[in-house]
Amino acid sequence: MAEDRFQDKTEPASPKRREEARKKGEVAKSKELGAVAVLCACTVYLFFAAKGMSSELGMLMERTFSRIPSISASDMNIVEFSMQTLREFLLLILPIMILAFVVALGVNYLQVGFLWSVEALAPKASKIDPVQGLQRMFSVRSLSELAKSLAKLTIVGWVAFSTLKEAFPNFVPLIYQDRWAILSWLGLTSWKLTIRCCMVIAVLAILDYFYQRWEFERKLRMSKQELKDEYKQTEGDPMVKSRIRSIQREMARRRMMEEVPKADVVITNPTHLAIALRYDSAKMKAPKIVAKGADHIALRIRGVAEQSRVPVVENRPLAQNLYKLELGEEIPSRLYQAVAEILAYVYRLKKKGSTRA
Repeated sequence: MAEDRFQDKTEPASPKRREEARKKGEVAKSKELGAVAVLCACTVYLFFAAKGMSSELGMLMERTFSRIPSISASDMNIVEFSMQTLREFLLLILPIMILAFVVALGVNYLQVGFLWSVEALAPKASKIDPVQGLQRMFSVRSLSELAKSLAKLTIVGWVAFSTLKEAFPNFVPLIYQDRWAILSWLGLTSWKLTIRCCMVIAVLAILDYFYQRWEFERKLRMSKQELKDEYKQTEGDPMVKSRIRSIQREMARRRMMEEVPKADVVITNPTHLAIALRYDSAKMKAPKIVAKGADHIALRIRGVAEQSRVPVVENRPLAQNLYKLELGEEIPSRLYQAVAEILAYVYRLKKKGSTRA
């Protein structure tokens, strides 16, 4: 049934779905990539610093054991002695601990960026439900993780076995060597074993990272119906939005028509365009467009103007230039002369009592 659900989810996840998953702490991340990065970084550090660390550790042990007899022979506090020894040991391993912390933090940041989510830590009843626990235990994901772990263990074990098998012919002659030769052989073999295992684990971790990304994307996939539902929730129903826009346009058109009776003149093209101008010398620097429209809107503007006895003037070039301007915008200076002539003409018509030109 889970496969059927995945088959229905054929669409990539939307940005909203990804954001919700990120808030829950669900991201594409490989835990093994961080572990192998820390392992490799510490291995490289030990390669260069092991000699100094071993020397300092030896001196620390020598100082510690040399002080033990003096504890009973003096007033030295055993707690103070233990804390001092612990502090010296922590200072010795502090660099490698800081390195491991920085590398682990950096690898996780490179994988998922900065992420702070407490939802993953929130208590959930499903986590303690035995039925759901058994379902998770025997789920396809759990079985695939088990198969991956067994495969990794087999591969790393085979690499380790091959390395030791390669070094085994030199093992028996060691009984005739001194201790430094034995330690040198053990160190070289251990280093070779560590390097090879690290290389194999690194390759497996990179493959696991790409697998986790693929699995994460597969988990986030959405069905077409889910995309439609999400779009309706975020953007609204398209039919409702279309209806709202239609109502808004009608209301704006109605307000515009209410301004036509207040206009001084309506300039037409003669039927395709209609632009209503109003000029109040006390409040305006230049005449302003209070209404405009094309085709049937132009006819409505003309009809309202005629009913309100607003003069209607036909001037095709001027009407075309005025129609390009925004509603409520004052006319530019290049049209002052043409509009001034029409307004002067209109004022003369009003004196004569006519509204047509």
